[in-house]
Amino acid sequence: MKQIIVIKIGGNAVAQLPDSFFQQLACWRQQDQQILIVHGGGPKISQLSERLHLTVKKIAGVRVTDAATLELTKAVLLGLVQPELLSKLSAHGLPVIGLNAGCNHLLQGHHLDQPTYGEVGVLDQLNITWLEQILSRQIGVLAPLAQTADGQWLNVNADTAAAEIATKLNASKLVLLTDVPGVLSAGEVLSELSQQKAHALIATDVIKSGMTPKIKAAFAALNHGVQQAFITDDLTHTGTTFITQKAGIAQ
Repeated sequence: MKQIIVIKIGGNAVAQLPDSFFQQLACWRQQDQQILIVHGGGPKISQLSERLHLTVKKIAGVRVTDAATLELTKAVLLGLVQPELLSKLSAHGLPVIGLNAGCNHLLQGHHLDQPTYGEVGVLDQLNITWLEQILSRQIGVLAPLAQTADGQWLNVNADTAAAEIATKLNASKLVLLTDVPGVLSAGEVLSELSQQKAHALIATDVIKSGMTPKIKAAFAALNHGVQQAFITDDLTHTGTTFITQKAGIAQ
């Protein structure tokens, strides 16, 4: 049975991918599993925004995006981060292709809340048939941008995008690959995290705003049919496994 694995890679993680990352991808492909990578680029976007004197503001982990920040985001994701990731994957002998919303109407969406967030989008449609044809042959590397029905570009939170896409593809696994080994509590990695426990940790500020979209994305994917969701800094370690109330005892 065909299985699809969606991996979200944070901007910091792209720069420090270990050999084990590429080896695991090769192993999954040998097992006939299809792979889609959704990449962020937040740190580089913030750095260049500050250098260009653009306002950097986030609300609950979502970047407020005016017209200038949207143009910068497109340039960073499609002109810097994606080519770097494609080059690294190709250097390890993996068949890859860069993807974005402009490819065959791949990602369509609408504004999240334009007065509050500006040009930030929510995904509506995914060209599943075309994307599955691509993934049957190559590893897809996708930037988290969408287009409206009339072609306007929108910035989409990469964690949210990965979860939505994993859901629409009926993925077997969603991996949120970041620069921390998992969700931390009192300095220790939580091996499992239920939605109830996550709410408690967010409410008590143990889980900070930057981690919140990742937590919400993971549970959204699980609650809509994705079989497994993890957050880790290494594909060979599961880090923190997100569990539903049906899958385990509430933590």
